[in-house]
Amino acid sequence: MAITRGFTGRRRGRDPRLPPGQYDAGRDWPVLNAEATPRLGTDRWTFTIEGLVEKPVSWTWAEIQALPRSRYEGAIHCVTTWSKFDMTFDGVSVDTLLDAVDLAESAAYVMATSHTGYTTNLPLEDVTGGKAWVVWDVDGAPLTAEHGGPARLLVPHLYFWKSAKWVSGLRIMASDEQGFWERNGYHDRGDPWLEQRYQGD
Repeated sequence: MAITRGFTGRRRGRDPRLPPGQYDAGRDWPVLNAEATPRLGTDRWTFTIEGLVEKPVSWTWAEIQALPRSRYEGAIHCVTTWSKFDMTFDGVSVDTLLDAVDLAESAAYVMATSHTGYTTNLPLEDVTGGKAWVVWDVDGAPLTAEHGGPARLLVPHLYFWKSAKWVSGLRIMASDEQGFWERNGYHDRGDPWLEQRYQGD
């Protein structure tokens, strides 16, 4: 069957920044939570690295703010199929935080934890090498509670459920353990470019 260009119009090329199955959310940044949004003040916020480390290390809000800053500029991708481009997040690199601990030789995975009890698992290599941050500012303004403030984990190369809101720490592990959404059918890793949405993808 022949189709005339005049009838169908010109096809716009797909944005090469969009992973398969995603759409550009434009200015929108949808709020999706697995739990009630906490009102967590910076006076009660802490971040701890524990597990397979020689000695656990914790930071208060003031202490983590005093660390060298790091910025991510780029896109985020949600498993519910939206992507948001040209975002700027400011915080501290996970590499900087891990420099403060001595990891056991068997360290291979982390469990990110939240002040709400939320958990999500990641390979250690997905939060090192400049791939992950603890962030508290977005686009020049403090991160709101609805989006994980006062601080959240940011792992932008994976689906956004891996970027734990209201983050409280990382537990270093030798073997993988499933977090909240992973126990409920979501993929253990969550690479948007491979469409790793659910177990078996």
